[in-house]
Amino acid sequence: MATSKIESDPGLNVRMFVTGLALVLLYAIVITILIRVGLPFLGVLVIAGVLLFSQYFFSDKIAMFSMRAHEVSPQQEPKLHQIVDRLCALSNVPKPRVGVAEIDLPNAFATGRNPNHAVICATRGLMNRLSDEELEAVLAHELSHVAHRDVAVMTIASGVGMLAGLVSRVAMWGAMLSGGERGRNGENIALLEMVTWLVSLVIYVIAYLLTMALSRYRELSADRSGAILIGKPSVLASALVHITGDIGRIPRTDLRHAEAMNAFFFAPALAGGTAASLFSTHPSLEKRLDQLNRLERELNG
Repeated sequence: MATSKIESDPGLNVRMFVTGLALVLLYAIVITILIRVGLPFLGVLVIAGVLLFSQYFFSDKIAMFSMRAHEVSPQQEPKLHQIVDRLCALSNVPKPRVGVAEIDLPNAFATGRNPNHAVICATRGLMNRLSDEELEAVLAHELSHVAHRDVAVMTIASGVGMLAGLVSRVAMWGAMLSGGERGRNGENIALLEMVTWLVSLVIYVIAYLLTMALSRYRELSADRSGAILIGKPSVLASALVHITGDIGRIPRTDLRHAEAMNAFFFAPALAGGTAASLFSTHPSLEKRLDQLNRLERELNG
């Protein structure tokens, strides 16, 4: 970030730091629960370590696989590479790998543990629908995620929820199958496992809410940084409106296939209503457009 020309966001940095501390605490609680229910200490550390290691080092491959995406060369997608080359020259950010997802859903995402191991991926639906200028604006937004390093934090954050969810399911089935048996110290196994299930469920919800809050803020931050990078907030706003409208015409069954990647998309595949804003991966369209409109006025006097 010291040499990057993409605007840094102190608010995002603070939120990532606080979220990281909270996730460390939640990880410690989950590990304690696993040990408390009888799993060996070394086994618990191996489980948590493998999950964390896999998510951190293979997040790009996991995301690409889940979206049926593949890396493309400059010969295969010259226009896409030209846009990324131009943005990297403007921002002084190392060029990430470039990928294409062969789906009609108009969207884009960035993933990878740091700027030197990142990939920016556009869907075929996005490339077919947007003008070159709008496509550049969307990719500037995604490059901002790479420069801000928020993708790695989001990836690790999702791991806590996965681990807590796994523990809650194991505890629930254990409580259902154990009956009224008691452990060596006279403990009611069913009661212990029900308490474990409840605590794990609470941890899952907390981790999910932390991830969603960070996700919403990082989208606004990337909107701002991407718009400043290209100097055209109105073009990014146009792309956002265009994509959101086209997503609304995609069959809902197709959208659900991509829902797992919602937090990493430029625009949500499935957006909730006002009542679901607390659990939304993205800020509302109105909030994003309002920020871009204000930024357009600032840049143009």
